[in-house]
Amino acid sequence: MSEGSRENKMGVWPVNKLLISMSVPIMISMVVQALYNVVDSIYISYLSESALTAVSLSFPVQQLMIALNVGTGVGVNSFLSRSLGEKNYKNVNACANHGLILASISTVIFMIVGFTCVRPFFLSQTADAEIIYHGEQYLGIVCIFSFGIFHAVMLERLLVATGRTIYHMITQLAGALTNIILDPIMIFGLLGCPKMGAAGAAAATVIGQFVAFFLALFFNLTRNSDVKLGFKGFRLDFTILKKIYQVGFPSILMQSLGSVMTYCLNLILIGFTSTAAAVLGIYFKLQSFVFMPVFGLNNGMVPIVAFNYGAKQKARILKAIRLAITYAEILMLLGTGLFILLTPQLLGLFDASPQMLALGIPALRIIATHFLLAGITIVFMSVFQALGNGKYSLITSLTRQIVVLLPVAWLFSMSGDVQKVWWAFPIAEGVAVLLSLLFYRRLYRLRINEIPG
Repeated sequence: MSEGSRENKMGVWPVNKLLISMSVPIMISMVVQALYNVVDSIYISYLSESALTAVSLSFPVQQLMIALNVGTGVGVNSFLSRSLGEKNYKNVNACANHGLILASISTVIFMIVGFTCVRPFFLSQTADAEIIYHGEQYLGIVCIFSFGIFHAVMLERLLVATGRTIYHMITQLAGALTNIILDPIMIFGLLGCPKMGAAGAAAATVIGQFVAFFLALFFNLTRNSDVKLGFKGFRLDFTILKKIYQVGFPSILMQSLGSVMTYCLNLILIGFTSTAAAVLGIYFKLQSFVFMPVFGLNNGMVPIVAFNYGAKQKARILKAIRLAITYAEILMLLGTGLFILLTPQLLGLFDASPQMLALGIPALRIIATHFLLAGITIVFMSVFQALGNGKYSLITSLTRQIVVLLPVAWLFSMSGDVQKVWWAFPIAEGVAVLLSLLFYRRLYRLRINEIPG
């Protein structure tokens, strides 16, 4: 079959079937990812609360890594899917190869961070020697050996962008299960392995990432006929880089804001007690069970919207958006119930002390009140990216996490009551929903409504 005669399922399958078939494998893999992140912290909590706090304080740097990684992947995903919709296969292949080069550059950046910045990073947050010790062990390994995660995510994005989400699921599952199996062995020294503590958790994570990388590479080389990887005669094309980062750079900045937000919240909370910072870390681990399926849903939606925008299929775009919002709200409703009804049990997974339970139970219940609002915001921000307008996503995220959440959290902390700080989450999300609705209305008029039909 010639390149010009190919028909991709994103242009012809019924939208609901397409969204489910593309999203469910990613959602399953992301739930497993959330599981192994939680398992990491559960095992580490049995070392000591200081070790758990160290992993919580590490989270902003890991968020930066995710921001650079996933943000670039979003740009590659959006441009590649649009190129598929336009049947421009030269751009499809060039986009994929540029994505891998960018993943290698990101690896070098975080290797440097791992060798030079880890200790100063922890010293900026705490003087507790035990927290710093565990944090240096954990974060140093994660940064220095980041090759696996950067290249695995980029290769997985190529599978998602071309509609092969089942292979994405397999790679994620393999990496996650490897991590889950190795965690107790390497942390506590089982089966003849030396007891490595927090370093063992990091080593298990890195090994799992390399397993995912090798599988994703195999699937792209053997199962992805839409993309041809190869660097023979390769030259950087700044036009392609520009198209990738028109969407990707705002996404990188948007997700980096989460790192800034978490870092600043840690500083606010640790001013009360290190236990409050640990509670925030537990919240981020637990909320991934709620948010990761929604992100997986969006990862399935983005190439559908981008492809059909390139193919000028207005009705399919609108139906994909409506279905994504419906499914996201169902997931968020379930998550809200889980957080409110089972709060003591969730905290009990982390060997919570009486002090942590006293702080954590009201904290998780207050924060959970913003989940339904967040579902709407998350879907619209992904729609903005799919349509090539990442700046709207960036502005919404900046408003939510920096302009509103942090000042409100700081003002509430002035009361001396740590429980008031948590109300910053629903307040910020309410503002973000209103802003995202305004942006979608404008984007609909300028982009979607102009498509015939």
